[in-house]
Amino acid sequence: MPAPDLLGSRIREMRRRLGLSQVDLAGADLSPSYVSLLEAGKRTPSEEVLRGLARRLNCDPDFLLECLHEDPNASLDLDLNFAELALTSGQSQAALEAFEAVAERAQEGGMPGHHARAEWGIGRALENVGRIEVAARKFDALLRLRPAERGKVSSLAVVVALCRCLRELGDMGRGIEIAERALTELKDFKINPTAESVELISTLVGLYAERGDLHTAEYLGQEAIAHAGRLNDRRAVGAAYWNAGLVAHRNGHHDEAAALVERALAMYAEGDNERAIARLQTAYAAVLLNTEPPQPQAARDLLDQARTSLEQLGGAVDLAYTLTNMARAELQLGDFDAAISHAGSSLEQLGTEHRLQTARTLLVLASAHYRRGDLKKARRTQETAALQMEASGANRQSAFAWAELAESLEATGEIDRALWAYRQSLRQMGHRALTVAEHADAQTAD
Repeated sequence: MPAPDLLGSRIREMRRRLGLSQVDLAGADLSPSYVSLLEAGKRTPSEEVLRGLARRLNCDPDFLLECLHEDPNASLDLDLNFAELALTSGQSQAALEAFEAVAERAQEGGMPGHHARAEWGIGRALENVGRIEVAARKFDALLRLRPAERGKVSSLAVVVALCRCLRELGDMGRGIEIAERALTELKDFKINPTAESVELISTLVGLYAERGDLHTAEYLGQEAIAHAGRLNDRRAVGAAYWNAGLVAHRNGHHDEAAALVERALAMYAEGDNERAIARLQTAYAAVLLNTEPPQPQAARDLLDQARTSLEQLGGAVDLAYTLTNMARAELQLGDFDAAISHAGSSLEQLGTEHRLQTARTLLVLASAHYRRGDLKKARRTQETAALQMEASGANRQSAFAWAELAESLEATGEIDRALWAYRQSLRQMGHRALTVAEHADAQTAD
């Protein structure tokens, strides 16, 4: 049986995406009212008419023609491919809507494999538009499915995506637990390294680095590079170098970090993953801002390129990372107003779900307020950042944030609040801080 409703929705969606009116699509051989009826699912056109519409919509004629024939699996496959294409090209919201439509039809038709593929797409689209908590729930639900229900969706790919979301949400402990369990299962089954397993190890490297366990992160980073070297997969090798560079950067080994990120860029540059290249440009810029001496102008040039790409490809989180580093670059270049503007734009992109990155951006914003002389606003922003760090489980970074706040308070004579901030810093590093009375007793005993 023909599917006029499906046909109509496809025509309408593609017409709108191209910015055409119904009059434009009708052309000289059809009437606008006929196009309207087609989109409403109230007309079943001939193959000749559909081929003409496909030319105007710049799409494969089979994408429209298959709606005239009964084959639900083929129909869902084409719709899934269409949604994947939208996601790859950066049209995350359109992809989300397309995947949701497929999920609904697959569920109604009792096709669990297609439903799982659609849910996998929904999760990735949600992640791209910044709805991280909802995306994490989608990925978690996929992992709970039986293998037969999950179909072609790779459980390892879902684990990597879930851990990536948990890292953004600041839940390092749960992310590490899930990733470690998946790695243990791979070792128990003696599965040889694959691109997905290397990506999983690389994701675990990032989680440990964010939590502050740089020793474990460095060890795993070298393991990922060793495994990736045995594969003929440039993306896997690039991911391994990328995360190893992150660890080197966090350890203060900025020259080593720059070399690793440059190697990752070289790996990705030979492919067509423009989004990954933009993210790596942002990572490289972050390293350049911390070298001795810093290179803010070179960093800003890289960030301008990354921003242009990410604004076209979508992905609120990636763009936020870039904007935060642009704020850091402007701070070093002395343009404090621009730094405040970029940091504010980054916070708008992040929304309320990205505790860790929000905290980092708030620290940059606090520095800009300090440099402008607005000490009250700077301290309030810095304290909020430290609390966000603490809530995220990034203890090492939270400790540094509290210590920076303590130093700024001490410099302006607010000793009681400075002692309080120092105690928060020590607590995050795993030490029981002295109370003011204990501190006085210790000084007397000396």
